[in-house]
Amino acid sequence: MKIYGIPNCDTVKKARAWLNDHDIEAEFHDYREQGVPLDVLKKAARQLGWEALINKKGPTWRKQPDEVKDAVISEKAAFEFLAAASSAIKRPLLELDGTYHLGFSPEEYAEIFRK
Repeated sequence: MKIYGIPNCDTVKKARAWLNDHDIEAEFHDYREQGVPLDVLKKAARQLGWEALINKKGPTWRKQPDEVKDAVISEKAAFEFLAAASSAIKRPLLELDGTYHLGFSPEEYAEIFRK
């Protein structure tokens, strides 16, 4: 199991704290330190859709010029954008047994780990 994100993100902090509080170990992948693994994004996009990977509510996306936003119209363009702007990836991205989950809520994690 691996959790992808940025360590100073509040949502990532909450997810990691939830895992810790429930004695669930997960390897952490820091996008800023370790880069954006394109193969992981491709696998997640196959399950979730490439559009779901972009955090359009976050400041990184909102601060982009319209021409940059308007150019993100395909999976290829999205991956190029996310590789250059890792903080625009919706977080956290949790990989568990080949299945990907985006974002965090205590209820969702409780359901994921109940299985």
